[in-house]
Amino acid sequence: MTPEPARTPPVSAAIAAGHPATVEAAARVLADGGNAFDGALAAMCAACVAEPLLASLGGGGFLMAQRAGGEAVLYDFFVDTPRRRREPEEIEFFPVDCDFGPATQEFHIGLGAMAVPGAIAGLCAAHEDLAVLSLERIVAPAVALARRGVTLRPFDAYAGGVLTPILTSSETLAGLFQGRDGAPLTAGDTLVQSELAETLEAIAEGGAAPFYEGEFARQLAAFSADHGGQIGEADLGEYRVVRRQPLERPYRDARILTNPPPSSGGLLTAFALGLLDTLPAERAEAEDWVRVLARSMALTNSARVEARIHKTDETQDPAARLLDPDLMKLYAERLMGRASTARGTTHISVVDDAGNAAAVSLSNGEGCGRVLPGTGVHLNNMLGEEDLNPAGFHCWQPGQRIASMMAPTLIDLPAQGVVALGSGGSNRIRTAIQQVVVNLVDHGMSAEDAVAAPRIHVERDLVSVEPGFPQAAVDALAQEAEHLKCWPERNMFFGGVHVARRDADGGLSAAGDPRRGGAAATV
Repeated sequence: MTPEPARTPPVSAAIAAGHPATVEAAARVLADGGNAFDGALAAMCAACVAEPLLASLGGGGFLMAQRAGGEAVLYDFFVDTPRRRREPEEIEFFPVDCDFGPATQEFHIGLGAMAVPGAIAGLCAAHEDLAVLSLERIVAPAVALARRGVTLRPFDAYAGGVLTPILTSSETLAGLFQGRDGAPLTAGDTLVQSELAETLEAIAEGGAAPFYEGEFARQLAAFSADHGGQIGEADLGEYRVVRRQPLERPYRDARILTNPPPSSGGLLTAFALGLLDTLPAERAEAEDWVRVLARSMALTNSARVEARIHKTDETQDPAARLLDPDLMKLYAERLMGRASTARGTTHISVVDDAGNAAAVSLSNGEGCGRVLPGTGVHLNNMLGEEDLNPAGFHCWQPGQRIASMMAPTLIDLPAQGVVALGSGGSNRIRTAIQQVVVNLVDHGMSAEDAVAAPRIHVERDLVSVEPGFPQAAVDALAQEAEHLKCWPERNMFFGGVHVARRDADGGLSAAGDPRRGGAAATV
């Protein structure tokens, strides 16, 4: 095992994530002398234990990392398409309907929906580059949590209810979420994951290699071949983490750093903020600002289609197409006219008093309904995610990194302040992040208020609205929207934005999104 540096004094930091146990894991390694990156990686491991319906070692994600005084780097460890596409009739791939209450969403699962996972490779690559503690110490809180068990919260029970068609689709997965009497676990019950603890210990001991070239890789490839999957040993052996230059855009007097192409979530967020940036800052205080927000979302949807950013065979970079000044000008002119309207993820934000900042978004989709035997790892369903397959299912190009809606983001504020944020929520990720950025930068809200403020989301001809907006604003939306859905309460449908902030004077603050049971701490 590689020796680690001598223990350093604990740093002060702000942490926000989707579960108190996830936050606690980060706090523990920070108390051991770790930096913001150690904390974020520990939280990433713990999220796979404490938030198993949203995060898994069988999925993928992104880390936006900025060292104190240095340039930001985006670690892309999202999933790849397999190198061989089997015929649809040869694979396990089927639809299920998940009921959010006011809305129902269709997902596609089965082992044929699994893409090549990157989470373990990303964890180990980021650890090698950024961490100061050993991998064993970073993984330790998650191992302990998996062995002693995590108490399910009301949010976990709600999310489990939404995902029941997936959680009950295979006997192995159903068994993970059942008590000894065979009944589904509910709020107050304890979820113990002994096999996952052993898998985490294997990562601490051997790193990523066994999972991409060793016994675990052979086991996953065989399991895939036997049960209608599409992943082979070569897919795992050739997987690579990609370090990318972040997409950088100005917004008011701040600098936005977000996920670049081939992923689309950061690019679409940057486009929407770019439209709003053409308006005077004081416009954000106008009575019809909510209607302007809705228009910016609808126009972004239209521009996404017009710029063909999902096309991977174009010679021009997707960012150059969408952020072309002439296209931006055209859509900015439409912003003040009448606009025509054209998943499971978690996020972790950590900033420390040394000036480091980390934003991690991790996703398993909704999961494909299959667990790799003996590992406790629920495998992803990214090939069954509609928003990740805009050309249609079974049409993906082999051996490519899939474009994601995840958008871990940093905001460089004037006078050296920084905010780390990101969200879960499938195709609601970008609109959730857009609104929290506006709340922080335009409205000057605290992290807590910016996250708690009500949200809207525009998708095709439907505008969804959370409670809390002035009635006049809702009435104005009703006049313009083809279809308006007013939700009775805040809901995980509108994302889960977790924010950690360090102000120019060194003050630290954080906020976890209550829509997804978020938690936060300053340590």
